[in-house]
Amino acid sequence: MILYPEGWGESQRILVILAHPDDPEFFCGATIARWTTAGHRVEYCLLTRGDKGNDNPDFGGEQVARMREEEQRAAAAVLGVVDVRFLDYPDGYLVADIGLRREVVRVIRQVRPDILVTCDPTNLFPRANAINHADHRAAGQAVLDAYYPGAGNRMFFPELLEEGLQPHRVKELWLASASQPNVVLDVTDHWETKLRALHAHASQIGDPEKFDERMRARHTVDSTAEAPRYEERFYRLIFD
Repeated sequence: MILYPEGWGESQRILVILAHPDDPEFFCGATIARWTTAGHRVEYCLLTRGDKGNDNPDFGGEQVARMREEEQRAAAAVLGVVDVRFLDYPDGYLVADIGLRREVVRVIRQVRPDILVTCDPTNLFPRANAINHADHRAAGQAVLDAYYPGAGNRMFFPELLEEGLQPHRVKELWLASASQPNVVLDVTDHWETKLRALHAHASQIGDPEKFDERMRARHTVDSTAEAPRYEERFYRLIFD
């Protein structure tokens, strides 16, 4: 595997669709910073508002959802993301069914991105002693199924045509947290920006100093804490 520059000759419109607030920053925040710094337009669609992302009995689900929505908007602003939308599905209950697929197709046709980013639905075990969240897998599956064949074929969801949403085909699909990545981006220059964005998710990261210590330890094996290098990996599909 090699460090793989994107090779885009002009500004791209990039749509990131993931399950929860904080997923974009954890999965690919440094890459998003790399893209916005290069002049690309990045937008988010989060399928849930993360209403189960706090187990404090003093908090209700709606209170948690409002807090996490605010945190997500703040984190996106740090990375230079221009728009954040939420589909408001219940956290923890995502299913890649026809209803979710229709909603994702609607968003793709509304935004009409060049590049579509989601996560790998086949990645059951993203790291040692960890099971991938079911919502992550459902989100990735729904986005793949929405991309092909629904988003680009007018025979799918004809009711969207009545809304004025014409079919749209993206040029590339990028899967973060990929089980078999084929693209590696050197994001060293943007790792600290990723951390600043993640600090906006105060309800999720715990002690900021300990969190930063853990995140800075994720440098590549061929680098050191004194001279770190950081990567983010994807499975990239380029369509003709």
